[in-house]
Amino acid sequence: MLATLLLVFREVLEAALIVSIVAAATRGVSGRGAWIGGGLVLGLVGAMLVAAFAGGIAEAMSGMGQEWFNAIVLLAAVVMIGWHVVWMARHGRELSMHVKSVGSAVSAGSRPMTALLMVVALAVLREGSEVVLFGYGLLAGGSSVTSLAVGGLLGLAIGVAVGFAMYFGLLKIPMRHFFSATNGLLVLLAAGLASTAAGKLVQADALPTLVETLWDTSWLLTDQSLTGHTLHILVGYTAQPSGIQMLFYGVTVIVLLIGMRLSNPSASKPAAHSPQALA
Repeated sequence: MLATLLLVFREVLEAALIVSIVAAATRGVSGRGAWIGGGLVLGLVGAMLVAAFAGGIAEAMSGMGQEWFNAIVLLAAVVMIGWHVVWMARHGRELSMHVKSVGSAVSAGSRPMTALLMVVALAVLREGSEVVLFGYGLLAGGSSVTSLAVGGLLGLAIGVAVGFAMYFGLLKIPMRHFFSATNGLLVLLAAGLASTAAGKLVQADALPTLVETLWDTSWLLTDQSLTGHTLHILVGYTAQPSGIQMLFYGVTVIVLLIGMRLSNPSASKPAAHSPQALA
């Protein structure tokens, strides 16, 4: 039961942290609850489909299929998060000024909300499918259904509770700094997902490592520890990153920062104390 609890907790924690960050980042956006709920439903439906065909999927992924599947889902999530971050950089000022009543320009944000739905759905699908496949393996190894059910429910409850704590903690950030802080978290989250995807593609022999190990901080914090795993989810921490992983990480950060800069209308406006603004 303990093995199942830890397994489910780690997977639920990863999905819950991602969902809590994107939910907090869309604070004040009209209709965001429906999009987040829709993403959760889609992800759960996908995980149920994986559960229905768990045997065949486990056999198909006995080689490198799991790495390819994870890499594709991760990269898709990076694209969706990036799309959302760039949109939020453009409309964050409007949202912070009109949290209760979002103006028409911001209400026209159905496109980025589609990205939000996909980010949530992909996060839930990826972690849910891994739970299903790992659970299938534990059953095949002789674990009882009761121990899997009890451990799974406990892990689910703890993971969701941590996600809610993260969400409400983010809401305590003052509004004038809120969107900058959450956008920064989303950039680091996307970069970490891109780095993880690169690692999966290296395992599938689809990418070279460039450098086998750039550094080793496992003596300080291992990937397997709870703190290390949480940092891996939030900012892409890896104790022994390869060169290609850091390349993916750095390129993602640079591309998103440039996109945010170019899309922010305030960057091109005159400062408030300039003669043009005063006029």
